[in-house]
Order: sequence, then C-alpha cells, then structure tokens
Amino acid sequence: MYDKLTENDIKRMKEEIEHRKIVVRKDALEAVKEARAHGDLSENFEYYAAKKDKNANESRIRYLERMVKTAVITNSTANEDEVGLDKTVEIQYDDNKKIETYKIVTSIRGNILKGLITIESPLAKALLGHKTGELVHVKVSDTVGYDVLIKSIVNTTDDGTDEIRRF
Repeated sequence: MYDKLTENDIKRMKEEIEHRKIVVRKDALEAVKEARAHGDLSENFEYYAAKKDKNANESRIRYLERMVKTAVITNSTANEDEVGLDKTVEIQYDDNKKIETYKIVTSIRGNILKGLITIESPLAKALLGHKTGELVHVKVSDTVGYDVLIKSIVNTTDDGTDEIRRF
C-alpha cells in the first residue's frame, strides 16, 4: 500500500483499531452468540447478519493494521507561504474564472465533496510548493491540462486559528 500518512493519521487509525478490538469485537461476538441461541441456523437471518457484522469488523481491523504497517510518514515540507500538506488553497481557474477552495490532505482523508483533495491528485501535485499569485499548469495527461491561479493559502496553526495569505 505505502500510503503517505501523517503522524496524526497513524494515531487516529491506531485509536480506531483499539476501539474495534475492545468494544466492537466484544459486541459483535455477543450478537453472534445471542443469534445462535435462537435455534435453527439454516433459517436464522439474525445469525447471518451478526456474522456479517463480525466479519466486517475483523476485515476493517486487518485493513487498518496493514495501512499502519506499510505507511510512509510524511509531513509538510512547504514553507509558510507555499502550498503544502494540510493547507487550504483558494484557486481561480484560468479558462472560466471560477474560484474554488481545496484543502490538501493525505490519501485516507480525501473527500472531494468536502473540498479535501489528496496529495496524489494531479491538482495537488501541481500546486505543491507554489506561492500565492503564481499561475500553475495542472497536467492531467500527456495531452490535457489547464491553468489555475493561486489566490490564497491558509495555514492552520496548532491552536485551530487560520492565517490567510491573499493575493
């Protein structure tokens, strides 16, 4: 897998693993035991549903453990005024002048519907290391690309406040 993750991502994943092993696993095993006690297993939908939930939990634990084991720890190496990991950037598309805002995150936190783009996306790769006011060419393929203007970069500090650099 070798996903690029931050220390905070790893910490959250370990917490979820712990919760699933201690709380969810216990509840799932209890649900299977209770459903099994209801009698004939060949027609016991409750039993099959409980087994499915138990297996889904075990699968998620294995997935998270594999992610933690194979992860490459990454941190933003961008300067204060450059686009980097965990920074929010406001861009203007050169062709239609539309303005959009994205936060650059690691692969497990990506969610384009919430404006979270991964560092592996073509847009993020093109923006990384650039500064406010720069025109950046985003290469989608060998023959297709587009230009964006970096309007602002937001640096999130440890206390949760944002520092905005506008163009």
